[in-house]
Amino acid sequence: MAQIAAASAQMELGILPVEQAAPANASLGFELGWDFAHHGVAPPVAHLYAQSPLLQGWQAGSATFGRRTLKPSRHTQLWLQLRTHAWARGRSFEDVQVTPNYLQQITVDYCPILRQPLLGQASIDRVRNDAGYAAGNLAMMSAGANAAKAAHGWAEANEIAGSVNDGPFQRIAGLGPAEWQRVAVLCSFVTELSHEEAATIPLHLLPPNRLRLFNPIQALQALVTRQLATPGWSARLARIEALLPGDALRADFNRFLMALAPRVLRVGALTEAQDIRWALEDAWSDALVQKRWVRFALQLNATQAEKLVQRAAAKRLSTVHVQRHPRLTATEGWALERGGYRAAA
Repeated sequence: MAQIAAASAQMELGILPVEQAAPANASLGFELGWDFAHHGVAPPVAHLYAQSPLLQGWQAGSATFGRRTLKPSRHTQLWLQLRTHAWARGRSFEDVQVTPNYLQQITVDYCPILRQPLLGQASIDRVRNDAGYAAGNLAMMSAGANAAKAAHGWAEANEIAGSVNDGPFQRIAGLGPAEWQRVAVLCSFVTELSHEEAATIPLHLLPPNRLRLFNPIQALQALVTRQLATPGWSARLARIEALLPGDALRADFNRFLMALAPRVLRVGALTEAQDIRWALEDAWSDALVQKRWVRFALQLNATQAEKLVQRAAAKRLSTVHVQRHPRLTATEGWALERGGYRAAA
């Protein structure tokens, strides 16, 4: 499996309504309150009642640290808010990898679904709803897009996208067909699909930073598409082509690039990274691009696609960092066995 990395920015967390109430774990609450005190941050008002373990931890920590607190960054505050959000709802939170630094890496300025500035209306989404707050399962988007996405997975979001596209309703939960397509593609990344199914999904959304891609052919799709965003793409794609086994496969890869390459003219006229990203995503709405990609991709299998991504990364042909996660550890800490909820105390 491949993990695609990219640039990140800064934003605040928007808290969504409680999705499913669960008994709060006292020891975790106390620890959380202690960390609020350690960073000199006041807990949310909703937890400032006498029996709250979070309040008790905060009071104990405040007595211990006094004024000797750490200076909280925006992402430290985001980390504390997200942990509180998870704790209050009984959700699993993997705290080894999900740190303030990790949250900084997945921060964006624009909602990947709505393509609008977040402007303080950001929220952290668990892309896969049956998993907890864990590295590889988190993406930042607007609170509105997060609420619309809700518990929908790949199949449901894809069905909604088709329904909205066919009418008569032009929007569902505030999202139009293009936005639902992006939701569906986002969900597909963390859904283990057959190679044949994954190979036919248009890349209407480039993978958010640090999201784990379960389907190798989508990792290859993203790796190739991202080439067009930076100078020297032609030479890099030629070297990727050389890695392909067989003349017939190389020929179909070239045909696909001939459909995708004209989009480079538009991308080349853009200067903002976000505009370039959107232009590359929009290229996948072209029927010829999609048709030629599917013809090429179905000649590979999942193992071949994964090896191609690894070899391209090893030869530094990827424009972003690629990290491979063995199948047995790819979802470690996701709490899939408990539907994303934490274990009982």
